[in-house]
Amino acid sequence: MNALPIAYVVSFLLLAAAAGLVSLHQYVLAGLLVVLAIVPPAAIKMVSQWQRAVVLRLGRFAGVRGPGLFFLVPFFEVIQTTVDMRIRTTEIRAEEALTRDTVSIGMDAIVFWRVTDAAKAALEIDNFQLAVERVAQTSLREMIGTNDLSRLLSDRQQADIELQRSIGAKTLDWGVVVTSVEIKDIGIPASLQDAMSRQAQAEREKQARETLASAEVGVARQVKAAAAIYASDPTALKLRQMNLVYEMNKDRGTTIIIPSDLASALGRLTAEEMTAPPSAAP
Repeated sequence: MNALPIAYVVSFLLLAAAAGLVSLHQYVLAGLLVVLAIVPPAAIKMVSQWQRAVVLRLGRFAGVRGPGLFFLVPFFEVIQTTVDMRIRTTEIRAEEALTRDTVSIGMDAIVFWRVTDAAKAALEIDNFQLAVERVAQTSLREMIGTNDLSRLLSDRQQADIELQRSIGAKTLDWGVVVTSVEIKDIGIPASLQDAMSRQAQAEREKQARETLASAEVGVARQVKAAAAIYASDPTALKLRQMNLVYEMNKDRGTTIIIPSDLASALGRLTAEEMTAPPSAAP
């Protein structure tokens, strides 16, 4: 809240003229100029774009002025306060607050809010900024007490919305609107963190075992189907055996000799020749 520089210039010129009249013994006119010199700074006011001036006339509310240039009735109107209409932030913290499932936690959050009605903010409450901070603090504890820890950890967005509604409902009568609330951090005791870590590890191990068991069931079904095929087709089984032998020794550079049906037939023929009696000479 400032008077325009030109108002001070006019006041200075009037005071200079009054001083000249005093030297000429024109005291009445000089006194009048002195009174007039007070008027411009008291009547011409200016506030910034983001500010609003709450004006009282003889102690009663006369209106909200601004932004920019406006005029007051000197000696009758005064600016009680100026209200910043920009979005502000308030940090709140709840230490050792109990959740619904009786877990002691700490929580940090940031409240974004702004004044939408300068008259209510100035006239309905003494210090609206401090009131917003206190209301946000108590609302944070109330929100923690009505939720389980698991819900606060898994759904922070919903907790933000719930907290915003709670604070906004209480500050609306003061001309203050809560635009959003952001939970920064949830502090959990170290002992509880260890327990939650072990629980999560057990859950992951359980899932791993279930996945492995499912894979074993699938493998068993495939092996069973393959066994049925090999049982009905001996040639397929032999091909599979040969492939397994090849796969086991392909990187070793070894040579494996596998007897075939032809080699077995030759072996039987030789044995029969050796055991046959000599034929009579012609």
